[in-house]
Amino acid sequence: MNFLSLFRRRPAAKTATPHSAAHAAPDPDPRGPSASQLSADGETRARVRLLTRPEPHASSSKVQPELEGALARSLQPDSDHRRRRRRRRRPKSTAAEETVREPLLFPVPTGPGLFSDLLAIEQAVAEAGWKEPTLIQERAMPVLRTEADLVGQAKTGSGKTGAFGIPLLERLDPAHRSVQALVVVPTRELAEQVNTELSRLSKYTGLACAAVYGGVSINPQIQAIQRGAQIVVGTPGRILDHLERGTLHFGGVKMVVLDEADRMLDMGFQPDVERILRRTPKDRQTALFSATIPTEIHTLIYRYLHDPEWVSVISETPTVDTVEQVYYEVAEQDKFDGLMELLDMNDWPSVLIFRHTQRGVDRLEGLLRRKRYSVTAIHGGMTQAERQRSLARYASGEVRILVATNVAARGLDIPDVSHVVNYDMPEDFDTYIHRVGRTARIGKQGTAVTFVSESDLEMFEELCSKLKDQLRPARLALYG
Repeated sequence: MNFLSLFRRRPAAKTATPHSAAHAAPDPDPRGPSASQLSADGETRARVRLLTRPEPHASSSKVQPELEGALARSLQPDSDHRRRRRRRRRPKSTAAEETVREPLLFPVPTGPGLFSDLLAIEQAVAEAGWKEPTLIQERAMPVLRTEADLVGQAKTGSGKTGAFGIPLLERLDPAHRSVQALVVVPTRELAEQVNTELSRLSKYTGLACAAVYGGVSINPQIQAIQRGAQIVVGTPGRILDHLERGTLHFGGVKMVVLDEADRMLDMGFQPDVERILRRTPKDRQTALFSATIPTEIHTLIYRYLHDPEWVSVISETPTVDTVEQVYYEVAEQDKFDGLMELLDMNDWPSVLIFRHTQRGVDRLEGLLRRKRYSVTAIHGGMTQAERQRSLARYASGEVRILVATNVAARGLDIPDVSHVVNYDMPEDFDTYIHRVGRTARIGKQGTAVTFVSESDLEMFEELCSKLKDQLRPARLALYG
């Protein structure tokens, strides 16, 4: 029988309904129904279920036209026939496809490693390509794991973020969606870099980080905190802004890190830093990292740290083993010609040039650009978006030369700088150390070039007295 014939309308007299079936049924046999009767009765009931339509509602008493076949079915209201969606079956994968896996690009640890006893952190460290802990990490991490306060003296690029970041991640609870750790840094760029590094290390821990700093909209930062970030990395001014707005609370903070503390004090952030520390719980753990420890830092330490452990891995001067230090005597008006000579005669892959002022940075960048050099610039007068764009182009290798003020000497982690050029003589020996520290990162080789003009003799004598034989002379070809 054709399946569609079941939906054809029968003449009214022959239409089977429950009411007519009840009147037409014969008297029951007292001996009970036979097997053939049961079978016929079941078939009849099945046919009745197919042919019987639900009673129309009182509000819709329209008489449907008598049509036959599939057309009659297609014109019925949606309430009469509910269409069923066909389930799409996924194609079965073959055994060969199931066994194919993409190769791992990094070793996956199977037990406690050099950096952490937590496999989640070890796996992130393996992905980052870290082979062994740096000196500051070896000395600082065991102290921080005891929850003691710490003062760490180390230059930027020595692995400080890992030194405090790994113990910090080990201590926090991913189940609590509130701020448990605070990292205070001096600049927006450093806030982004520390946040990126901690996010990479916490990739498999279930912990979330949020970076807060000025120069950009505060709304995305508020949303990141409200989503349950356990770690906040920020600059002092924007952290206080969040506190005043009520979007940041420190009641659950277990650990506070002050990174590049000497730079924060140089920028006048000491009152803001102290206000922040007073808002955090008294039983917090505090870690302070700084390249130098001036008198102001000592005051901060004794006021807000409790019996801290001291760890120092920085030498007074850079060593010739990691940084080759060269100086050229050059007249002020010949500096640009001398710079072009060095750039043209040497295949320097990544050059960082320092100037005193923002105007000097812009002028030198313009001169180099007109000479068709691949160059970009960064200084405090640029917008946040411009600074980020310049750093991204330089770090990715898109441009070869970065001209900067001292903002890049501290608080910025710029990797793989092969050569540093002191186009303008540093103001003091400490600034020289930080500039030179932009190259030879974590044991790599690097070169620092310093131009000495007729107005730089006093500072040059100080460099010679402290560096002694580490600073060697060289001669530009333009002087014959």
